Amino acid sequence: MKKKRQTADFDSFKVYFREYQRLFGLTGYKVYFKHEALEDSFAEIAVQQADRVATVAFNSELPDKDALFKDIRRSAKHEALHLMLNKLESLAKSRYLLPGDIYEASEEIVCKLEELID
Repeated sequence: MKKKRQTADFDSFKVYFREYQRLFGLTGYKVYFKHEALEDSFAEIAVQQADRVATVAFNSELPDKDALFKDIRRSAKHEALHLMLNKLESLAKSRYLLPGDIYEASEEIVCKLEELID
């Protein structure tokens, strides 16, 4: 029964993530999902910004002590927000930038948030 619950949670996580991906205007990314054991998190995202590919992992072996704090929708939103900020984070780590690169990435996020926040 625990395996069925885990699969249902993973399926819900994917649905919620896709919902936030659309809501946040991040449809230009190809997203893959993994259901695997993670060290210290409910979920994680890895993004290849240049290729616009993201892999989102959902923890398949959540310790019992953390089960009380599991919030699938919030975890999906959290990872989608990381996807939204990834371009800015990638630029911040880059060694070579054009003068307007950081501003452009920041402006992109502001425009997305303008649509989301009343």
